[in-house]
Amino acid sequence: MTHINPDPEPERSTGLEPGGGVPPGETPPAESSMPEAGPRETHNPTKGWAKGPLTLIIILVVLVAAFFLAYALILIF
Repeated sequence: MTHINPDPEPERSTGLEPGGGVPPGETPPAESSMPEAGPRETHNPTKGWAKGPLTLIIILVVLVAAFFLAYALILIF
């Protein structure tokens, strides 16, 4: 893997002051992107809900819906 320094060379960049700053009115040199994105990921954990919490939420929703349905039926009859 080769690495290229993304910083501009002060000797070759126009408009830079000796300390590396840019004088007023000058546009600083553009930054280059990183040549490498980083190490390749070989393991990506699964995303989403685990089966246990999702099952508990579904059961709770069904119980609440059944309660309100039963309550509505009691009020009607």
